[in-house]
Amino acid sequence: MVFNKQKSLYVVAYITSIVLVNWAFTVLPMVEVFGTPVPATSIVVGLIFVARDFAQRAIGHYVLFAMLVGTGLSYLMADPFVATASLAAFLISEIVDWAVYTFTKRPFHQRILLSSALGTPVDSIIFLSMIGYFSLPGVVLMTIAKMIGAVIVAAGYASRKRPSRK
Repeated sequence: MVFNKQKSLYVVAYITSIVLVNWAFTVLPMVEVFGTPVPATSIVVGLIFVARDFAQRAIGHYVLFAMLVGTGLSYLMADPFVATASLAAFLISEIVDWAVYTFTKRPFHQRILLSSALGTPVDSIIFLSMIGYFSLPGVVLMTIAKMIGAVIVAAGYASRKRPSRK
């Protein structure tokens, strides 16, 4: 496997996003959604799954190692309780995401959407359950936020691949 600057940036962005979101979960307050307390960070976690897809595209199956590095750093830099919940959620949801991304032969932008549609609800359910804030509004909010990120990136990537009409 050949590493280049762009591939390295995808991997660094993925690892950094894991650490930053876990740190944010420890310092940002809860917000009320439909009468239910939900971590404020729930609305910004969407791009982690997309970053994972780009990192996997860059380094293949080694992306699972990058996920372990990100959660390990989170354990040191964020609340270990949050980092542990994140690791459990990532281990399961990222394997779902990885399998969809790996075994489907769809175009990249479609794999982003499909892997996010399956992996993000799993991640939300596991993470919120482990930190003691499981609620249907919380799961729905986190899943929607993650899917918005996936839709934006997939649409942007798909539009770059279409031939222009002049």
